[in-house]
Amino acid sequence: MRAILFDFDYTLADSSQGITTCFQAGLKGIGLPPADPRAIRRTIGKTLPDSLAEVAGENYRDQAYEFRRHWRAMSNRVMVAQTKLFEPVPATLGRLRDRGSRLAIVSTKWRRPIEDVLALHGLRDHFEQIIGGDDVESHKPHPEGLEAALAGMQLSPEDAVYVGDSAVDGETASRAGVSFVAVLTGATPREELEVFQPLAVLRDLSQLPERI
Repeated sequence: MRAILFDFDYTLADSSQGITTCFQAGLKGIGLPPADPRAIRRTIGKTLPDSLAEVAGENYRDQAYEFRRHWRAMSNRVMVAQTKLFEPVPATLGRLRDRGSRLAIVSTKWRRPIEDVLALHGLRDHFEQIIGGDDVESHKPHPEGLEAALAGMQLSPEDAVYVGDSAVDGETASRAGVSFVAVLTGATPREELEVFQPLAVLRDLSQLPERI
């Protein structure tokens, strides 16, 4: 594979604490009580309107704009500090770059916090492309983000693999015609990931260089 594209949340980093904090702020902002953190964590990787509808109920979807406003205000304060890279990530990215792999990120998360987290750890320059949720009109599982990253790198789908932790990531890869590698560092069980016939299902990213 000439290029390896990554999801961000639960693939490269655990931002569940920050997401939970922001989600609760969004709920409070639209007059709702706090939600079960476990329910919030199950929505990670989905769009904010879909996440709000899943946690609070479909009838609250039309309040997604106000919910997002309060979410963003809190995110600007806490998201970077409350996001932790998974332990194998820096060494794994270094090994992939040393062997000539081109790297990118395609996430539903907005680009700025991704870049800030990577910069904090000295990893921003490892990635040729970072496509966030604010860079596309259609979010995963629509393939627009993957297609934009490949276009920016002047690559074809056959040249790349997408690494992610969720069924949404698997469907996104399938719709883009890109091979999929699944990691078990998120909330999705192995059997749900295997539906998408991944090249490999990995315990964590430390196994990636040997498997592709």
